[in-house]
Parts: sequence; C-alpha cells; structure tokens
Amino acid sequence: MAFPIFDLHCDTASMLCLRDVPGGVREALEVSEELMPGCGSSLVESSLHISVKAIGNMPWLQCFACFIPDTMDVEQAGELWRSVSTYLDAQAAEHPDALAAVRGADDARAALASGKLGIVKTIENARLFAADPAWIHRCAEDGVVMASLSWNAQGPLASGHDVEDAGLTPAGREAVRLMEEERMVLDVSHLNDACFAEVARMAQRPFIASHSNARAVCGHPRNLTDAQFCEIRDRGGLVGLNYYSGFLVDEAEGREPTYDDVLAHVEHWLDLGGERVVALGSDFDGCEPPSCLADASKLGAFQERLVEHFGGDITEAICGGNALRFFAEQAW
Repeated sequence: MAFPIFDLHCDTASMLCLRDVPGGVREALEVSEELMPGCGSSLVESSLHISVKAIGNMPWLQCFACFIPDTMDVEQAGELWRSVSTYLDAQAAEHPDALAAVRGADDARAALASGKLGIVKTIENARLFAADPAWIHRCAEDGVVMASLSWNAQGPLASGHDVEDAGLTPAGREAVRLMEEERMVLDVSHLNDACFAEVARMAQRPFIASHSNARAVCGHPRNLTDAQFCEIRDRGGLVGLNYYSGFLVDEAEGREPTYDDVLAHVEHWLDLGGERVVALGSDFDGCEPPSCLADASKLGAFQERLVEHFGGDITEAICGGNALRFFAEQAW
C-alpha cells in the first residue's frame, strides 16, 4: 500500500514555465534553456523530477514553488510570479483528469481520493512583497498558501545563510505580520540564524521549514539546529526533509548519501519528539538528490524503508498526514 505524499517544496513549475516568462525576466534568471531539459513541457509528461508519469499511481499533493533568485529585482519578481501562477492554472485546466488545483482541505482530500496530482502554490524568496505589501493579499487570493522571505543572500525582506548577522528588514517584519493576517504560512527555510531568531520572537502563528535537514547530522548552515527544530515543534509547525545530497551528508565525506543517511535525519528529529513535525520537502528540480531519491518514482521504495525503520503510522504521518493536518488547521 502506498501512503499519500504531501511534499512541501519543489522548483518544478519554475523550470517548466520558462518559455512563458517575459524576456527581460528570463534574462535576469541567468539560466539557459539547455540547462532545463523539461522546459516547455507539461506536468503530466515532463522529464523532470516530478511529473504525473513519474508519480504513477501514488496519491500526491505537491507544493509548487515559484523560485525567485537573489539577482532579480522586486518588480521582475512580480512578473515571474505571474508567469508561474498562470502556468500552474493552465496546466490544471488543460489536464483535468490528471491534475487538480488545491485551494483548501476539501480540494486536497478530493485530489488524493481521485488519484490526481494536487497543485499547491507557494513562493520561495518572496521579494515581490517588498515592492508592495498588497502583493501578499493578491497572492493569497490567487491561492498561495506558503512563502519564504529569502534565498541565500541578503534581500529586501530577510537574509539567507550567506549573510551571518543581518536580521529581518522593516519590510520583512511587515511581511510577516501581513502574511499571518492572510493565514499565509511563513516558510523559514533559507533564513540565516539571526532572521530565524527574529521570526521566533515576533511570529504569532506556527511556521514551517519546508526543505531543511538536521544540522546535528549534517553541519551545513542551511540545516536546522536542534533548538530551531524544537522551536518549530513547540509552535505546532512542520519541517520538510530535503533530499539534496549536500544537506544529507557533510561534503568532506565525499560520497553519495544512502537511505541510511536520509533516515538518520528522520531518526534524529523523532528523538526530539517530532512525530507530528516531520514531513517531506524534497526540493525536487531544485537540487541534486542521491540516486536512491532520484525522482518521484523512487518514493515507493523510500516508503518501504521508512516502514521498516519506523512503522506504518509514523511513515503515514511523515509522508503526508502531518502536512495535510497542518494546512487544514492553519491555512485552509
């Protein structure tokens, strides 16, 4: 039996819609089409990590992020968001037998029951919110359920791990406040430690690290410290397991991660009381995963490993149950 998947983060839609992005924005992305083998194809037949073809018969809800790079200005970020959102809407309309737009808990359950790939909209590095805070309301109206404030560098809202000490900007603090008013979930993946601490001081609602691993297991600064994980746990939030090889094992080890390396992060978090916290946040099509998690077709075998180590109840919760419960309670 396949447990339903609810994956908190991928960059698939940003890659697939590149041909529809305005020319100036495409240039700002600094990515050639040769590097995007699935560019212009559909979510049904794409050759990327996530597609209906790769998922097969597994029930699946997917958070499709609009990834906005640090090099893009706030106006271009808004144009990119429109392109990604329009692409996702068009895909759902063109493939109604395979794809379903998810705007609430009922939509999510219906997509899982019907075997369709459920499309959940999110934003990674929502620097467009700095151009006009009204973007937060517009995006919420358009179905955005979650957004992060930074990528790796210093930005107009917050800073990533490339900058150690900078906290939230005034625009970032206002964005947190307005996102909470809209019930748009704050994603703290990519925030540096200073920004995480500031979010923890001011946030009134639970928040999520959509694609971050355990720093105690792999020391990369993009991973969460135990204290950060416990902060998220105590607030009723979620942490999504990232499949990127560089966040699974330390680079100095010079080897490809195995299932055991992936499970070590899960086990560490469960030891911290994370039974209702741990989820999946693959970062598919935004990272280089190990061969054991090469694309969506590998999730059946991964579930078997999870069941062997942690049992069916924990596996069901990690793969989708925790995330579905969280969004039903906190966002939808």
